[in-house]
Amino acid sequence: MRNSRRGNLTLSGYLLIASLGAVLPQRAAAQTYSSGQQVFPAYEGWEKNDDGSFSLVFGYMNENWQEELNVPLGPDNNIQPGGPDQGQPTHFLPRRNRFIFRVHVPKDFGTKEVVWSLTTHGKTEKAFGTLRPDMVIENVDIMSETGALGAGSSSPELRADKPPVVTIEGPKTRTAKVDEPVELVTTVTDDGIPKVRQFPPERVHAAMMMVPARPTVNKNLGLHLSWFVYRGAGRASFEPAQIKIWEDTRSGANSPWAPIWIAPPMPADGKYVVKVTFAEPGTYTLCARADDGALTTDEMLTINVTR
Repeated sequence: MRNSRRGNLTLSGYLLIASLGAVLPQRAAAQTYSSGQQVFPAYEGWEKNDDGSFSLVFGYMNENWQEELNVPLGPDNNIQPGGPDQGQPTHFLPRRNRFIFRVHVPKDFGTKEVVWSLTTHGKTEKAFGTLRPDMVIENVDIMSETGALGAGSSSPELRADKPPVVTIEGPKTRTAKVDEPVELVTTVTDDGIPKVRQFPPERVHAAMMMVPARPTVNKNLGLHLSWFVYRGAGRASFEPAQIKIWEDTRSGANSPWAPIWIAPPMPADGKYVVKVTFAEPGTYTLCARADDGALTTDEMLTINVTR
């Protein structure tokens, strides 16, 4: 998580990290929280666009395992310069959410920086986006950070992967009423890479013994679609229940990072049909994320909900 200006670690610093890593498995359960903790904005790095401009990529870490926080745009959720709104979320899902949004900057951006300030539970944290050479992102970096490559591994097949394509059918702005289901139809196509990766049976028992947090995440591979609330403070429920986009590493979780999760079969026609129902009025931005296990593509939809 790149959420601050980084300095060089000394040898003693590396030794301290190593010693902490040794005790993580024993102490992880005691260091987790359901609610009450803050959200840390994270700068993931930058990408160069075909026209010579750049995209600064951000994510976040919500330290809670259950609490989903809402922080409206303004002083408590602000990106500068040019803000407060630079496309960031206002609804924050639990735990680590990587590569969530991009801030476009011109080709002459140089040594300037973009700063995301986020205040949760009375504490303010900042993420600084710059074009430092060591922060450049390529697809293989995304695969590595999300755990798609596995610890210390890679392959020519995975490096050739292209992101899936997701298309939301119908208008991108809609209206609905409270407690009135809205049907969402989405088409997903992919290049078939990577192949589904599953845990072998002999690893199931060991996986069930894992604690909720691990130093290195491992992601099960397989094409799937997930809808989630990107902006909007009210309660929204999806039918069927959606696969989590956040790194829930607990056994039995409906998450690609869960030890024995398996991607569900893709619809024969590539069309996913989901219904969403809202409990409170308001304006909601929903995101449809197509994920092949290694790379993702997002499409947004706005729904104005009234009583």
